[in-house]
Amino acid sequence: MPPDAPAAPNDYWLLEGLPTPAAVIRGDQVRVANAAMVALLGISAEELKATPVSVLMERFAPVERRWVEAVHEALANERPRPEHPLWLRLRASDGRERTMTATFAPGATPLETVLLLHDAAGEDTTHRLIEALGAAASDMLHAGTEREVLESAVEAVHRQGFYAAILLVEGDVFRHGPMRQEPAVVALAERTYGAPISEVRIPLGLLPHLAEVLTRRKAAFHQDALGLAHRVHAPEVFADIQRTYPSGIRALDAPIFVGGQPFGLLSAQGMDLTPAAASTLELFAQMVGGMLENVRHHRTAAERLAELSRLQEELVAHERLTVLGEAAGVVAHEVRNPLGAILNAVAVLRREPHLGPTGHAAVGMMEEEAVRLEDIVRDLLDVVRPLEPRPRPVHLGELVRRALGQLHGPPDAPTLRFVVDEAPDTPELLGDETLLQLAATHLVRNAVQASPPGGRVRLSVEPVPDGVQLVVEDEGPGIPDVDPRRVFEPFFLTRANGRGLGLAIVKRVVLAHGGQVRASARPKRGARFEVVLPLSPPPTRTSPA
Repeated sequence: MPPDAPAAPNDYWLLEGLPTPAAVIRGDQVRVANAAMVALLGISAEELKATPVSVLMERFAPVERRWVEAVHEALANERPRPEHPLWLRLRASDGRERTMTATFAPGATPLETVLLLHDAAGEDTTHRLIEALGAAASDMLHAGTEREVLESAVEAVHRQGFYAAILLVEGDVFRHGPMRQEPAVVALAERTYGAPISEVRIPLGLLPHLAEVLTRRKAAFHQDALGLAHRVHAPEVFADIQRTYPSGIRALDAPIFVGGQPFGLLSAQGMDLTPAAASTLELFAQMVGGMLENVRHHRTAAERLAELSRLQEELVAHERLTVLGEAAGVVAHEVRNPLGAILNAVAVLRREPHLGPTGHAAVGMMEEEAVRLEDIVRDLLDVVRPLEPRPRPVHLGELVRRALGQLHGPPDAPTLRFVVDEAPDTPELLGDETLLQLAATHLVRNAVQASPPGGRVRLSVEPVPDGVQLVVEDEGPGIPDVDPRRVFEPFFLTRANGRGLGLAIVKRVVLAHGGQVRASARPKRGARFEVVLPLSPPPTRTSPA
């Protein structure tokens, strides 16, 4: 028989007994069709043989039809048959869409091909995927961040034997999120692109098949994942992908929407992926979007709760300062005038020639206590009076050194060791020199009063992003077991000899300049205070409490 002569129908008598739909194709003609194929398509064997294959291909779903057309063209031009089954959706005789796998085998002659269609609707892969992704969705309920949700999603898909990745939408580009891919391929891609894979941006225009998934809001099944990779990656990256991943590997892409807006895509690749799994992955991607939205709601609620707590704290502090301000006004009026009279009397008594040693000691004690009371009144007024900084260029390091020079601490203060570290590139900042000097003096005084004899007080001034930082550390007893923010409250005492006003003044001055102040305990012993001031203060306003 010549090679191009058709085989006799009797050569395919074994196909008739198969329960699987089977047909023999030669060019654009169906030469043989068994009873199962006739039943599937719902037309007689004679009509089937009389209908061109190109017309019969209209039974396949539009998305997969191009694959069928490509295979038909290859067979008609005597090119190699597909080595792996094709997953296809076919309109059966009852009008319903059926998911099938198409397998191609050589016929009795070189120009003939045997087509076998297998029902794939109940594919075990899909069932496994449904169970695994359902369990993963339950686990994601406990995720606290968007990253945790995405990591859980790709891990759930990967555990079923598939490669997985999240592609994030950022404007008109895609960016890789969490993924489970071959590490060697990822490393090569990063070397080729000169950046971590998460920083590589891919324009949506280069991935029209993925852009279509977002537009249609439906998952898509791809027969040829390697073909898609060839259109996206650089040749050297694709060459490594081709060497690493098996030919015939398939892909599924499902859209993720959050709040009605495209967030990204959940992509999976594997040999066992089927079109039937597309709906499963699509549902899972919808769950991922819901989890992401849930995380955002929780984050927004937490931020609002934190803001509410902050406003409540400010309100309480403001009310406290209002009451304190009224008391301070009374103190200033009722105490300062008698103190002035006492100090005047002290000055007169010091000029008295017959006072004697005992009298001089009593007068000195009277003067010391009167000055201490005057300092308390002044600090009290500093805590409650409105602060309106008058900015001008100020060098914070100079203010710190000036505070040390004006130090009036306990008698053992000279035994302390002071270390001042100032970065040479520390810039000037705009601030109220008088107020900042007041804050620096109180910080230094607090460290001195807390330190034991022979202890060390370390001060450092250095630039930080958009500002300057002052750090004061001592070797005292540290901060008691309370919220460190409380040490800045008026009259909160950590020492028996303290007044509880100095750190409250520091906080008000720093906030009036738009800065931040924090207190913390040092790992071994002592306390650490950090002040960060911006290079330029906010618009002049009454400082918050």
